[in-house]
Amino acid sequence: MRHLIHELLAPVPGTARQIHSFHFGPQQAEGKVYIQSSLHADELPGMLVAWHLKARLAELAAAGRLHSEIVLVPIANPAGLEQVLMDIPLGRYELESGQNFNRRFVDLSEEVGNQVEGLLGSDPHLNRELIRDSLRQALARQVPATQLQSQRLVLQRLACDADMVLDLHCDFEAVAHLYTTPDAWPQVEPLARYIGAEACLLATDSGGQSFDECFTLAWWQLQQRFGERFNIPMGSFSVTVELRGQGDVNHGLASLDCQAIIDYLIQFGAIAGEPAALPDLPYPATPLAAVEPVATPVGGLLVFSALPGEYLKAGQLIAEIIDPIHDRVTPIHCRNAGLLYARSLRRMATAGMVIAHVAGTQAYRSGYLLSP
Repeated sequence: MRHLIHELLAPVPGTARQIHSFHFGPQQAEGKVYIQSSLHADELPGMLVAWHLKARLAELAAAGRLHSEIVLVPIANPAGLEQVLMDIPLGRYELESGQNFNRRFVDLSEEVGNQVEGLLGSDPHLNRELIRDSLRQALARQVPATQLQSQRLVLQRLACDADMVLDLHCDFEAVAHLYTTPDAWPQVEPLARYIGAEACLLATDSGGQSFDECFTLAWWQLQQRFGERFNIPMGSFSVTVELRGQGDVNHGLASLDCQAIIDYLIQFGAIAGEPAALPDLPYPATPLAAVEPVATPVGGLLVFSALPGEYLKAGQLIAEIIDPIHDRVTPIHCRNAGLLYARSLRRMATAGMVIAHVAGTQAYRSGYLLSP
């Protein structure tokens, strides 16, 4: 194992932070897998899974079972991890800028396309390596102006040439679920089965230039630009894996999730071994554009009547909003049938607040599809 330390731009003197990456397997391997956790720094189940993975990967490397280089970043957001205000962790947004830590990663598709246009040929393998090299060079030329930008750049540089990118997150109160692209779904479906994902949400571009999509979207855009002239393979696929809810930090679940990822890497060919049998898929993959963000029109005490993992009928009651001053009780129903896969941790709702997400089957939204 190689342990590398990546310095971040310090916002003021005496506040230097670092990102630590752990590299397992052959340095000159044919393939590369990148795994990170807790990019939203208050989402900690993935950090415990990464700790379990670190020990398992060291054992597998010592046994000579790693075919691919596997890069692990257990703490992807040291800046956000320190944001605690009066005992409340605030790890989703940077306090200085208000920006979501998982948005606005650098879009290099046009720059890379311009650089490689005169060099592409008929060999898809050579085209893939040419584009990867160009991505590395383009990221190396970026000069960050803030600590947040430098953090994003470190993560992109570590992952830009990986065949597979796994970004470990969680929701507020949720069942296991994941996000990926329709093109990547055949490769990702075994992971969904191993991890027990109860919702699998597919979109090519969900908006916001999140970490997972800054890779897949770049390759997709290059395919759209050059597809009629050159054979451009999909050089990377990414998955955001949501490991249930924020409170689900325990060794039992982390050990199961660690084993699920190991099983998937064996099935993918990154680790030598006999693939484990594939479990059933709890719920079919559905478009992210079919997700219904259920909002409340009024504020008040939030009392749920539906649980994460419950399949809801169209119009089913999800919660009640209670005004304890005027004794008003406002029922909140979903509009569409689907799986309730995540709900809010908060129990005092504000008017217009999204309290739950339901995975339907028929796409009806467009544009920006993510939470803020």
